[in-house]
Order: sequence, then C-alpha cells, then structure tokens
Amino acid sequence: MPVFDGHNDYLQRAMAAGDGAARLWTEGDGTGHMDLPRLKAGGMVGGFFAMWIPDPETGDIEALLKQKENPPFDLPLPQQVPAAQALPQAFAQAAALYAMERTGTLSVCRSAADIRAAMAAGRIAAILHMEGAEPLANPDALHLWHAAGLRSLGFVWSRPTAYGNGVPFAFPSPPDRGDGLTPAGKALVRDCNALKVLIDLSHLNEKGCDDVARLSDAPLVATHSGVHALCASSRNLTDRQLRQIADSGGVVGLNYNTGFLRPDGRREPFRGHDIMLRHLDHLIGILGETGVALGSDFDGAVMPADLADTAALPGFLQAMQDHGYDRALVERIAWKNWMDVLERTWGG
Repeated sequence: MPVFDGHNDYLQRAMAAGDGAARLWTEGDGTGHMDLPRLKAGGMVGGFFAMWIPDPETGDIEALLKQKENPPFDLPLPQQVPAAQALPQAFAQAAALYAMERTGTLSVCRSAADIRAAMAAGRIAAILHMEGAEPLANPDALHLWHAAGLRSLGFVWSRPTAYGNGVPFAFPSPPDRGDGLTPAGKALVRDCNALKVLIDLSHLNEKGCDDVARLSDAPLVATHSGVHALCASSRNLTDRQLRQIADSGGVVGLNYNTGFLRPDGRREPFRGHDIMLRHLDHLIGILGETGVALGSDFDGAVMPADLADTAALPGFLQAMQDHGYDRALVERIAWKNWMDVLERTWGG
C-alpha cells in the first residue's frame, strides 16, 4: 500500500552532504530515517520535504535534550532568525532537493496531477515545504519561492517570525502561548490563498491558528501534529482546534515524534503501535475518516522503536488493520486523504 507523508526533515541531511546529496539519496549511508532504498522498501511514494532553519546559537544541546527527556519542562523560545541569515540555508536545501530530482528518481510536484504522474512513473513525489517563514523577507519573496516550486508553508517553527509566534517546547502545556499573527502574517494568509500555497498550522500557537481559521478560504491543515488530550505537549492540537480543522474540511497528519505521542511526554522510543493507534482513534473521532493522515517528522525527531525508519511503514499499516481499520480507511490515512486535501487546496 502506498504511503504519502506529511512531513520530513531529510533536506537537512541532504544539504550537509553537499556535492554528495544525490548519492546520499540514491544509495543511503545507513544513518537517519530515510533515503530512496528505504522509501522503496516501505512503500513511501512521496511527501512534504521541509526546508528548516536551525537556531544560529543553540547553546548547550545536551542540556536541552536532557530537559526534554525529563518532563515537566518549559524551554524559552529561541530568538527570531533574520531573513538574511535564513535565506542561504533555505536555498541550499532547495538546491539539494533539485539535485535529487536530477537523479530521475524524484519529482518536485507543483500540482496534484504532478503527484499522480510521479507515482505512476515510480518516482518519489516531493512537495517543497518551508517550515518557518524566516526566509521570506517580504511578500514578493513568497511569489519568488512559489515560482521555484514552493507549495506548502508553515509560518513558524518554535520561535517567532515576522509573521507569527510558535509554541515553545513545553510539557505539560496548552498551545495558547503568545499573541496571534502579526499584520504581515495576516497579509501572508491572503497571499498564500491567492497563490494556492497550503498553510501548515503545525507549531503555530493557538491564537495564530485562530487567525488563520478566520482569514483563510482553504481547508485547515496541520501536516504533523498529535492529540493534546492524549499528550499534553504545547505542540499538540486541542479538541477545539481539531473541531475547527474538521469544520473546514481539513486534515491532520499524525506526527511520529515520541515526545508528542507518549502520555508522559518523554522523548524516548516505545515498543509497539498502541500509543499511535490511540492518537489515530481520537483524530478519527473528531475529524472523521477523511480528515486524518500521516506526518512522520522523519529525520527530525525520535521515532518509536518499531517505526525506526521508512522501511518499517508496512508494519504500522498492518497494525492499523489488526486494530480494526478496514483497508479502505487505512488507504485514506496512508495517502488518499493527502491527495484529496491537496486537490481542494491547490485546485487540481
């Protein structure tokens, strides 16, 4: 069964490989969560490939990770990254994706028709996504990125941008942290709608999500998130937010990040698929069978022990069927719901 995924951070690895990006993609190096051989082994036919800008000053990484592994925690938001610093890295990540396309094994897709054509040809269908709008210095930059293939945009990661505010890494915590969209952010919603760029609510705080819901004429989408009622991370969506997305005909992709799945919020692998299935049950209960998809966060998070990389995806799909989901529902979750919402967002 094919799988279309809502979010991965593979482009960070591809950028780090420099001139070896194409070879890393086609052959793999035994690290990370994904590469072409493992995608083929797991049946993953495409997904959202994210450009993401790391914090320029990360501080004591080990200390921060240790806090995430020992809830409760409430980490301060990093400082805003200037566009001039973000832009070269975004360009390098986009260039790496296009280097992957030149191998003939992947297509950068600008429409649902492009995705279907790539799948039919046996190529990986890649959506160029921007996780955090730091590289957008002004509205004209969105038009330039759109011309370069950008079709999905998250206004924030876990820090502020010129457009809005991300939620901090915090557990337990509600997502209602900070102010809503800035005037520039509200204008960006309208520009995204005009260009038919999908707006990703993932990482955006609650007031910002409310602003998008009020202003946008497209289905609401969170490409990689989880259920706050089951894991009280600031990153996860409350039932009110899930109903808001459901009312718009939108979609939520389930994040595999263990810290956003485990009831105790610990950033540690767990065995089996039961925790993930509980999140899926809850999402289906509010969004319905047409509103739930997958959004792994491969190469950007700690994965469950039995879903350690893309090659393990068939085991997760089988667990859904063993849980009682019929094949039609598993297909909707695995790829069809993404195709449906993209067609309605992009217009075909």
